[in-house]
Amino acid sequence: MRLRAYKYRLYPTPAQAEFLAKQFGCCRYVYNWALEQKSRAYQESKKGLSRFELDKRLGP
Repeated sequence: MRLRAYKYRLYPTPAQAEFLAKQFGCCRYVYNWALEQKSRAYQESKKGLSRFELDKRLGP
């Protein structure tokens, strides 16, 4: 079986670039928040948090 790799390049409009920057910023914020929560939980109880526990903490 051969693996194939594809590269794609985007050329967003200025409005699309702004939207993507906001989305990536939100994703980065949530990732860093979750990483902090997992680190803190491990330091306190020596147990990690599951994805479901993080989902509960993030909440609606």
